[in-house]
Amino acid sequence: MAPRVLVSDKLSETAVQIFRDRGVEVDYLPELGKDKDALLAKIGEYDGLAIRSATKVTPKILEAATRLKVIGRAGIGVDNVDIPAASQRGIVVMNTPFGNAITTAEHALSMMMALARQIPEANASTHAGKWEKNRFMGVELFNKTLGIIGCGNIGSIVADRALGLKMKVIAYDPFLSAERALDIGVEKVELETIFKRSDFITLHTPLTEKTRNVIDAAALAKCKKGVRIINCARGGLVNEDALYDALISKKVAGAALDVFEVEPASTHKLFNLENVVCTPHLGASTGEAQENVALQVAEQMADYLINGAVSNALNMPSISAEEAPRLKPFVALAEKLGSFAGQLTDSLITGISIEYAGDVGEMNTRALTSAALAGILQPQLGTVNMVSAPVVAKERGIKVDEVKQSKRGAYETYIRITVKTDKYERAVAGTVFSDGKPRIIQIKGIELESDFGQYMLYVTNLDKPGFIGALGSLLGNAGVNIASLHLGRHTQGQEAICLVQIDEPVPDSVLWAVQKIEQVTQAKPLAF
Repeated sequence: MAPRVLVSDKLSETAVQIFRDRGVEVDYLPELGKDKDALLAKIGEYDGLAIRSATKVTPKILEAATRLKVIGRAGIGVDNVDIPAASQRGIVVMNTPFGNAITTAEHALSMMMALARQIPEANASTHAGKWEKNRFMGVELFNKTLGIIGCGNIGSIVADRALGLKMKVIAYDPFLSAERALDIGVEKVELETIFKRSDFITLHTPLTEKTRNVIDAAALAKCKKGVRIINCARGGLVNEDALYDALISKKVAGAALDVFEVEPASTHKLFNLENVVCTPHLGASTGEAQENVALQVAEQMADYLINGAVSNALNMPSISAEEAPRLKPFVALAEKLGSFAGQLTDSLITGISIEYAGDVGEMNTRALTSAALAGILQPQLGTVNMVSAPVVAKERGIKVDEVKQSKRGAYETYIRITVKTDKYERAVAGTVFSDGKPRIIQIKGIELESDFGQYMLYVTNLDKPGFIGALGSLLGNAGVNIASLHLGRHTQGQEAICLVQIDEPVPDSVLWAVQKIEQVTQAKPLAF
């Protein structure tokens, strides 16, 4: 029986035909994307679901999708898909991360030009029969400094076009190497420098816990008077209340926004300001971009349903069906070890070394390395997947090495990840025991055995009496339940590590209190 795909959002006829040409039955019902009850009634009939942004793939929809094997998003954003719920049901979630980069970059530049020359207001005034030539005094882009926050695929295209306009371009991106910055012609700087030097600031970074409100009141206070802000990336990167206040005070001369914290944004206090240019999330809205991502998602889904090939999956490695059962626990280990290292890394990554010892060295280490890289990069970059992670690492000039050797110590299998930054090196190692669960066995050369909990607290401390009692009392008094606690040290009285599994995320106030314990040198929350 041929696999069946439901297209519940608008895709081009060419994309729909790709499914048919590849032997996939397809029903094109774009009206279902806005009718959740109708989608719920139909979804159980299909092996694949092709969507854009209108269709909301909720746990309830997934529960009814008893045949569903793959969800394909024509575009990069997957906010409308519950990926953890899909993963639990064994459903692959794919996106098309590179099909709309040029379009989004061009929109950001268009917004910047419209803001600089007050084009929307001048257009409205002229249409109204006025001729207010003296009212609309703009500024040139020539020789102005453009600060780019996030210089990946889209940000680097913006930089290229801005350099063509003879702007000075500076960029902040923790993963941008000095060599890559030189190649694309930008000056790599710290975030503080972006605020202090930029005449225009444009954002091109995903929304993560580290980037949320990256431009807030404190950041705006550091900016030049008269700075202009452009956000065509994600709502939530700019604190909208702080931006409003800065626009009213004239600290910020203007803002151009394509995205908002709550969308659709039918009303907003920013809409009442003349020095704000707004568009309804049009970054990817060109015919070329929409066609590119539609064709790409159709190809990817057809390849998976017919041949089992996996491309641009957000929750699954690129591995063959034959090796999947044996490889699965080691993929989980590599990803979790990478995530452990990535969550603790806040400096420029220059190199990553991954050591495979024992039987695991004979497996598909390419997939394992991709899983490790995805784990390392996701805390900073958001929706990096196991397919795109090696490309992202290469773009940022991160040198990746694989080392294979025979059995190491008492462990039949062993994976060790070393992350090298411009300031330090950090290594973490793990193994898979006979129960199939991944475990940490070494951190920074300190032997320590622990499971990966959903929520954990990582503490480095001096090995002195009183620490464990102080930590336990503090967490207990704060109502934070300890599921398990694991300790390790180099030598008596020297650096030690404490890894605590807890039942819920540690509140900021509690984390701050832990950091103030006399013996503590570092404390960070982790989530897996």
